[in-house]
Amino acid sequence: MIRAAFIGTGVMGGSMAMNLIRAGIPLTVFNRSRDKAQRLIDAGAVWADTPSLAARDAEFVFTIVSLPSDVRAVYLGDGGLVETAAPNAVLIDMTTSSPSLAVEIAAAAEARGLSALDAPVSGGDIGARDGTLSIMVGGDDNAFRRALPLFQAMGKTINRQGGPGAGQHTKMCNQINIASTLIGVFESLLYAKRAGLDPETVLRSIGAGAAASWSLNHLFLRADAGDFNPGFYVEHFVKDMNIALAETVRMGLHTPGLRLARDLYVELISMGGERQGTQALYRVLAAAAETQP
Repeated sequence: MIRAAFIGTGVMGGSMAMNLIRAGIPLTVFNRSRDKAQRLIDAGAVWADTPSLAARDAEFVFTIVSLPSDVRAVYLGDGGLVETAAPNAVLIDMTTSSPSLAVEIAAAAEARGLSALDAPVSGGDIGARDGTLSIMVGGDDNAFRRALPLFQAMGKTINRQGGPGAGQHTKMCNQINIASTLIGVFESLLYAKRAGLDPETVLRSIGAGAAASWSLNHLFLRADAGDFNPGFYVEHFVKDMNIALAETVRMGLHTPGLRLARDLYVELISMGGERQGTQALYRVLAAAAETQP
């Protein structure tokens, strides 16, 4: 029987792990705050006191943590997963992290007879809950095929993009696209309100036309209602944009839309919005609109 471990059971990871349990996968879990894993424990998951204990007997080890520094510590630190995982295990990092770190982890894992995949996701808290995530995978094709049935419990669009780091590079494409799109989503909301239109009726029209996007259809009305609860934390999005900007500099690319979005979100953090959802960008744009004649 397949045995898996899941490390990091927050907003995204908790729902993703629950979908593995619902698929009948025996699961051991670890999170820095045990209370965030209690729902999974109640559903049949086994608690472990450390990441290495969670991974000890697992064929597949999933992680989704906060920062690249956390990824490095979990995988490559003393007593980390690369050092302690079971023989022939597949280590699968679903954090949005640095492509170069993914390459480093894959090389270290291979040296120990393990496989490592970088498999960041898109779809937010709703996609995680509903098991409809897009999963972008980099790494060995054989390891990908072994892990595919588990990915299918968590997502609907699952593509191997290439070797180690390719999943993270694809996620950077995703975040660059979203960064500029969110500015348009909330500027269009401001325009609709200033023009005296009903945002819900506007969305029924533009959400089915050429402007349609996941961000428009899921975040437009949440922002209008003042619902800034996180599906994806602002501070994590800024982290992602900073990774993408570092990669664009390395590649010699000019991405003014990405840089503008990052700067606007940094302004939101200065307003105390770091733990709000990405739709809280509306606060920054609305505040700017109030200063216009």
